[in-house]
Amino acid sequence: MEVNDALIEHLCKLANLEFDEAGMQEIKKDLEKMIGFVEQLNALDVTGVNPLLYMGEETDVLREDILETSLSRTEALRNSPLADDEYFKVPRVVKSPSA
Repeated sequence: MEVNDALIEHLCKLANLEFDEAGMQEIKKDLEKMIGFVEQLNALDVTGVNPLLYMGEETDVLREDILETSLSRTEALRNSPLADDEYFKVPRVVKSPSA
């Protein structure tokens, strides 16, 4: 695959990135290295090699889904630094447009 300036400009536009000329050349070199590495992988003979689904022999060990009692509202709010009778109180994170 040929890495040219048009391809770099197209990728920058898709990613909403802006680079100066030196940055464009650096990105071009990096992309050429990545594509070269993938092309080396494509040259390997993998006939007879099954696809690897998992890196190890272990499988997920799942516990039984058992219905258990959980904390009551009072117990959950007990250790909160700021709460009222029903809710946790937290600092405002979204400011109104008029503020």
